[in-house]
Amino acid sequence: MVSARTIAEAVLDPELPVLTLADLGVLRSVEEHDDRVVVTITPTYTGCPALEEMRVDLRRRLAAAGYRRVEVRTVLSPAWTTDWISEDGRRKLAEHGIAPPDRVGPRTGPVPLNLTPPPVRVRCPRCGCADTTELSRFSATACKALRRCESCREPFEHVKEF
Repeated sequence: MVSARTIAEAVLDPELPVLTLADLGVLRSVEEHDDRVVVTITPTYTGCPALEEMRVDLRRRLAAAGYRRVEVRTVLSPAWTTDWISEDGRRKLAEHGIAPPDRVGPRTGPVPLNLTPPPVRVRCPRCGCADTTELSRFSATACKALRRCESCREPFEHVKEF
């Protein structure tokens, strides 16, 4: 029997189906206990509309592989960050025309309050140009913005940094 971890790692994200839940960093742990499997996930944000679909997909894929008792737990702390996206996941995003997020690094101490967002330099995933313009802060999903490259003039999505 294929390990529960291997199966869970292959489940695709419903909103970014070029990535697995493991690529996205949403899959936190997979534990096998006698006759049951406990999968722990952290959504990209607490109101993520794809959370229930992730749970259903994990249960369905594990059940199809012979795991009959599957529990999917949601953990919100620590909060998910785009830093958890794997290098392979970042590569897959770029290959599919979605600009991956920059790394934000560890956060300690008080969070600064900025009333205006800092300028964002996002490279075009098609031509690599850094001269891009944000067209909309939100795209097909809340975690992506819509941008346009000023060089090749192509629109593209960008996964926002969290």
